[in-house]
Amino acid sequence: MLRARLVDGLLSGGWIRTAETEAAFRAVPRHLFTPEASLEAAYADDVVRTKFDADGVAISSVSAPWLQATMIEQARLAPGMRCLELGSGGYNAALLAELVGPTGEVTTVDIDPEITDRAARFLATAGYDQVRVLTRDGWHGAAEHAPFDAIVVTAQAVDIAPAWVDQLVDGGRLVIPLRLRGLSRGVAFERHGGRLISRETQMCGFVRMQGAGANPMRRLALRDDEIALRFDGNYPPKPELFDGILDTPRVDVWTGVHIPPMTPFDTLKLWLATVFDGYCQLDVAKDAATESLAPAGRPPGDAVVHDANVAYLTCPKIAESLYEFRVHAFGPNATTLAEDLADQVRIWERDHRTGPDPRITAHPLGTPDHDLPPGRTLDRAHTRITITWPHPTDPDATYHGSRPAPS
Repeated sequence: MLRARLVDGLLSGGWIRTAETEAAFRAVPRHLFTPEASLEAAYADDVVRTKFDADGVAISSVSAPWLQATMIEQARLAPGMRCLELGSGGYNAALLAELVGPTGEVTTVDIDPEITDRAARFLATAGYDQVRVLTRDGWHGAAEHAPFDAIVVTAQAVDIAPAWVDQLVDGGRLVIPLRLRGLSRGVAFERHGGRLISRETQMCGFVRMQGAGANPMRRLALRDDEIALRFDGNYPPKPELFDGILDTPRVDVWTGVHIPPMTPFDTLKLWLATVFDGYCQLDVAKDAATESLAPAGRPPGDAVVHDANVAYLTCPKIAESLYEFRVHAFGPNATTLAEDLADQVRIWERDHRTGPDPRITAHPLGTPDHDLPPGRTLDRAHTRITITWPHPTDPDATYHGSRPAPS
């Protein structure tokens, strides 16, 4: 049976960790919530995209089961609890309903009436019409049904709405895909008074948030539409300084940091986003000529800017089953920036590659610096988000079990 095979795979992969979550996945018929997919696709461990915008970008989907299982485990739901889901698809809400049982409550919210109509129909068909489906901007939560023991956000957020914190019980969990300098990380926060403290983190990908919480990244073209930089809240104050920068001489620096194939290095990305104010991503069109960017290696991605300089990483193959991070840079002080970036890759290798995950905390906007933990603070419209990296020798450092998404 396809459903049984899916659940068995989630168990063997470690995504399902408790008997209660296993029972929920075995009980809920996923195919009833994904009629556009074949039975095989409905029970594959992959996302099913259900709605697209005018540009063909997915704006609604049923998430991959491994990710749903992870977030549900992180929410730590139990019978009788109240749960708020922000972003409706129907299937995930049914799983949540199984976990809280007949004495609990599940409220699911979406800004798109087409999505909520669909979710309500599918929930009723599958026998979960006790789930409350609301059409509204999830940024404001559902105060009339609060307080909630857990809030599960299923759209990528850049900020944390004050309403979510207010409507969460003390000690309750907010599970949210949070965008940090362009990097999407699923974070399981626990509320302690007015602050949120991360308990687990996870690489993930979600459709972008709509409504009041929408916050698109900004793009800076370096060469027409073929090569550009994408910024998340740290767009350069003088973008004209980068005009023609790729026509200047390129500086190349080897880091000496090696990596086998198919090895995740998501903590490197987050480390660079933490230590560099100008962290961004380098976007290269599929048909763009890349010889000027790098002589060989993986497509460019992680980048940093400083003044009128840009540096970025590649990871070319140097031997059979071995790659090495390499830095390339352009600009009047390209050598300095390239060496700085290479040094930070080496520091990550030394201190954080096999060390604990960073702790992410969120405080209300206006919290003074002296009340924040040490680390890099990203100020959002409503929240001050701090990323703190413990040293591997710190006796208080804890491993939160972050793992890469399966390919």
